[in-house]
Amino acid sequence: MKRYKGYRFPIEVISSAIWSYYRLTASFRDIEILLMQRGIEVSHETVRCWVKNFGTLYAHQLKKKQAKRGDRWHLDEQCIVMNGKRHWLWRAIDQDGYELDILKQPRRNTKAAIRFFRKLLKELQYVPRVIVIDRLRSYSSAKKKILKKVEHRNHKRLNNCIEVAHQPTRLREKQMRRFKSPPQAQQFLSAFGIIKNYFKVGLYKLKAKERKEKIKAAGLFK
Repeated sequence: MKRYKGYRFPIEVISSAIWSYYRLTASFRDIEILLMQRGIEVSHETVRCWVKNFGTLYAHQLKKKQAKRGDRWHLDEQCIVMNGKRHWLWRAIDQDGYELDILKQPRRNTKAAIRFFRKLLKELQYVPRVIVIDRLRSYSSAKKKILKKVEHRNHKRLNNCIEVAHQPTRLREKQMRRFKSPPQAQQFLSAFGIIKNYFKVGLYKLKAKERKEKIKAAGLFK
């Protein structure tokens, strides 16, 4: 394949390394060790280049295959500190736990909320039936301008599911010893959320054979 031209390792090795990095809470050095145990000698820098060059591509291909998401959106923000400065990771999930989208922003004001709403609507191409938010006033102000007719709820307990959805990001942030820059955080977490969706939800409902086939199908893009 053209996109793999110039790489001396086969597609199977490259894709296996990339899936392992996103699916497991593993560093580039951890992936290097895992591959070495299989008799494949690859430096952690090579793994880093593979993830940088192909991770987003794999996520885009998975995104094309995903079904339409739920009509109830849960929204919340998560604080991330990079280079001593606070940044806000805006996240939305549906009622089934699928991550809809994320957006890293330096503020959590009305302007930032409007930008996030517009990104969601552009990416998903449909309007939700209900949005569940916390008591941040920025959401209410943005909703009046963007989603006037959409029902909204702001009871704290209704948003427990998205509080749980923040946890994988915290684990990766700790493992990576914090994100280094806003572009790097946005790029990684966008791909991470899509790939996490694929493996996280629904697999437990399948029979063992179907589950294995589904996981194998995601493991190689030609």
